[in-house]
Amino acid sequence: MAPSLPIAMVLLAWSTSILFCGTYLDPATPFVRASEPSALQLEAKALLKSGWWKSANTNNVSSGCKWPGITCNAGGSVTEIRVAYYLGEMSKLNLSFFPNLVRLDLHKAGLQGSISVEIGTLSKLTYLDLSHNNLKGELPLSLTNLAQLVVFNVSYNQITGPIPASLSLLIHLSHFVLYTNQINGFIPLEIEKLSNLSILDLGGNMLTGPIPSTLGNLTNLKYLYLDSNQINDSIPPEIGNLKNLIYLLLTNNSLNGQIPSTIGHLTNLKGLNLDSNQINGQIPSTIGHLTNLEYLSLYSNQINGQIPSTIGHLTNLEDLFLYSNQINGSIPREIGNLKNLIYLDLSNNSLNGQIPSTIGHSTNLSYLSLSQNQIKGSIPIEIGNLKSLSFLNLAHNNLIGHIPTQIGNLHSLNSLNLSHNFISGEPPVELGTIDKLLFLDISYNNLTGNVPNSYISIKSVNLSYNYLTGPVPTGFDRNHTRHTLIGNKYLCGDTMGFPPCKNSIVTKVKIFVAIAIPLGFLVLGGFLMCRCMVKETQFESIETKNGNLFSIWNYDGQIAYEDIIEATEDFDLKYCIGTGGYGSVYKAKLPGGKVIALKRLHRLEAENPTFDMSFRNEVKVLTEIRHRNIIKLHGFCLHKRCMFLVYEYMERGSLFCILNSDVEAMELDWSKRVNIIKGTAHALSYLHHDCIPAIVHRDITSNNILLNNKLEAFVSDFGTAKLLDPDSSNQTLVAGTYGYIAPELAYTMKVTEKCDVYSFGVVALEILMGIHPTEFMTSLSSTSSQNMMLHEILDQRLPPPNHLVAQDIFLIATIAFACIHTKPKSRPTMQCVTQEFLSPMKSIAKPLHAVSLRQLRNQEMHMVACMRE
Repeated sequence: MAPSLPIAMVLLAWSTSILFCGTYLDPATPFVRASEPSALQLEAKALLKSGWWKSANTNNVSSGCKWPGITCNAGGSVTEIRVAYYLGEMSKLNLSFFPNLVRLDLHKAGLQGSISVEIGTLSKLTYLDLSHNNLKGELPLSLTNLAQLVVFNVSYNQITGPIPASLSLLIHLSHFVLYTNQINGFIPLEIEKLSNLSILDLGGNMLTGPIPSTLGNLTNLKYLYLDSNQINDSIPPEIGNLKNLIYLLLTNNSLNGQIPSTIGHLTNLKGLNLDSNQINGQIPSTIGHLTNLEYLSLYSNQINGQIPSTIGHLTNLEDLFLYSNQINGSIPREIGNLKNLIYLDLSNNSLNGQIPSTIGHSTNLSYLSLSQNQIKGSIPIEIGNLKSLSFLNLAHNNLIGHIPTQIGNLHSLNSLNLSHNFISGEPPVELGTIDKLLFLDISYNNLTGNVPNSYISIKSVNLSYNYLTGPVPTGFDRNHTRHTLIGNKYLCGDTMGFPPCKNSIVTKVKIFVAIAIPLGFLVLGGFLMCRCMVKETQFESIETKNGNLFSIWNYDGQIAYEDIIEATEDFDLKYCIGTGGYGSVYKAKLPGGKVIALKRLHRLEAENPTFDMSFRNEVKVLTEIRHRNIIKLHGFCLHKRCMFLVYEYMERGSLFCILNSDVEAMELDWSKRVNIIKGTAHALSYLHHDCIPAIVHRDITSNNILLNNKLEAFVSDFGTAKLLDPDSSNQTLVAGTYGYIAPELAYTMKVTEKCDVYSFGVVALEILMGIHPTEFMTSLSSTSSQNMMLHEILDQRLPPPNHLVAQDIFLIATIAFACIHTKPKSRPTMQCVTQEFLSPMKSIAKPLHAVSLRQLRNQEMHMVACMRE
């Protein structure tokens, strides 16, 4: 019987399904739906196949979400990949298997090869950072597919070729960073379509052609960096449309033409850097509208005309660099309105007129150079108001008149150059009273009279080619004075080849006056003292009992001892503020109100020959040296009942303790840290090069650098110091603190100044980093360490340094790397280190975040010749 119609239709459908199912189930077909891997498994297998997670638990590929640097969404799909160790070829990771990837961060991962074309498959990607690698080749056109991309950073690679115009399709881009590659060609006009850009950094490439006027349409831009390229033509006036711009960096190009007046529209600008170009014309007066400006650099151009008086409106300005141009006219009086100015360099121009007295209003000035101009008139006495000034250069001008004695008020002055002028009169005695003054050049002037004896303490004095008269004072350093005084027609002396002095009537009168006046005061003082002794006998016992301890040396008498016992309540523990290598330190307030620190050698330690020798060694060293950055020994007592040293009290304690306190470390800002490093360097240079015989400290550590209430540095703890004998091997037992000891001491046992140099380098790094650099120094030879950037190793507890301090930090880091060289002969001397600090500082072309440790190591190889022995 034939089946009914419905049954027949079912059978037909069933047989048809078998036919089609047979097609799918054919074992010869490569794609079997039943065994198809899931998308999650494909992601995990792609991660595993790259070989980048060898150390991960890869037994179960489904656990890829738990591997380091991998982040997944709730469904287990990879959304972020962040890896920061050496990976190798970028192509090893097949990016096409990650459809949900939002963030790809492979910076400093040692990537090689070219940027993977598959990157264009990541349609959801918003963040891409491939910076600080070794990627080569051109930017792939597939990048255009990343329609959601917000951050794109491929800086510090070796990318070549032009910037594809098609990248203008990435309309969501906020950060577009191509810094330091080998990209060439023009900046594409289509870049105007990236209207959401906040940061555009194309610096450090080989870009040519003009700055496109279409850049003016990027009105959301805050940072525009086009520096260190080969860009030419003039700055387009449309640049004034970028009203939100905070920093504009066009330095080191071939820009010409004038600075457009529309620059004055950028009222949010804090940094304007147009230096090292071929810009001409005048500085537009509209520059005075940039009232938020903190940094202005126009040096090394062909700018002419006068400095506009409107520059006085820039009251937030800290750094002003106009040197090496053709600027003329006088310095505007309005310059005195810049109360926050720290760095002012107008040198190597054609400025005339006088130095305005208003310069004395800029009391924060640390660096002032007006050299190589045609400035006339006298040096204004108001310059003595610049109490923070450390560098003053007025050389190669037409200055007349006397050197104002008010310069003696500049107690922070390190370097003073007044050479090649027409200054007359006698060299003022006050210059020799500036403790920090290490370099003085007043050569090629019309000075007359004697060289003051107070100049003896100045490190380098150049008085050559003047009309000075009188004897050369005894005590001048033979190593540098002879050639720096040569050419003075009327100088005389009994040493260094000068003709013998003739006692003229004037000289005899001066000698008589010099002797008679103090002698008269002495007689008068004696008379008054006798009267006091008769009328006020009742005070004698008090004055005797509490005699001036600090004028008594090697004194073990009852008076000083009783004062100390009374002040410390017989060395009660409540006065103890620390324990050193061979004694305890106490804080004491003497009857006269003076607060001192006492280092006491305990009786058991006194019986130990090693401690006793260290104690006496410290006395021997500190009684023979004087330096403003070395702890002052006021007195000592070698009493049989108790032995102690009396120091000036350091209110802030050791540098080590401050760096290890988050609160106090924040107070130790970058400027203070720079000064601590420089002060320590000057102290060591004094010990090594100004003491005869030379003194090696042997234990330079952050614990042995003490700070006063102004956070100024003082080197302390000379118990292990060694006087170098040039006729001996200077071999000794290893002394010092682990982590600071020079490596050669482990096998040579020979102490040299270079041991201190190594320790100084460690301390300098410790101050920059905020922690001891043990681990960092161990990793210096690794590739990953070499690719690190300077700003990454700086103490992150502090905000980034401003541009001026950044230059100091760059120099210090360079010197520190030179100091920790494993070969002693490759380290600089401390004398050369201090010379580097005192030399006019060249502005670094790159910000700290753009300086790698590899570049610093290379920079160290090119330091000035005097840095090497």
